[in-house]
Amino acid sequence: MRPNKHAAHYINKLSNKLRRRIDAFSSRAVFSGSQGRVLHFVLAQNHDVFQKDIEEEFSLRPPTATQLLKKMEQDGLIRREVMAEDGRLKRILVNEKALQYKDVVIEDLTNLEEELIRGISQEKMNIFFEVIEKMMENVS
Repeated sequence: MRPNKHAAHYINKLSNKLRRRIDAFSSRAVFSGSQGRVLHFVLAQNHDVFQKDIEEEFSLRPPTATQLLKKMEQDGLIRREVMAEDGRLKRILVNEKALQYKDVVIEDLTNLEEELIRGISQEKMNIFFEVIEKMMENVS
């Protein structure tokens, strides 16, 4: 490894740049970048989504996920429905207000992904995912 190049430093720089880009999305006036990412995730699923799924997908601690979902509920974007078979489980459902922004959220995130990986071969992307997954495993 070159002495001036450190993985954590570069990951942090990329994370900051991505966060700024996501926060600048056209839907920003309606909800935050974090809320947009959660909405995109929930909308893309074809099965029930629970808080635990949000925690795992975005590497969030339970209190952070709770705070984010409560804010989204207050903003009228989602509602949480208690499951009859287990009162501890609350299914996350998207409200009409959020559904009207579905296409915008998906377009914003799709465009960002295309821009992010432009000029990178599928082979290099496969290596990237292998490396990043190993790094995540290393720090878990």
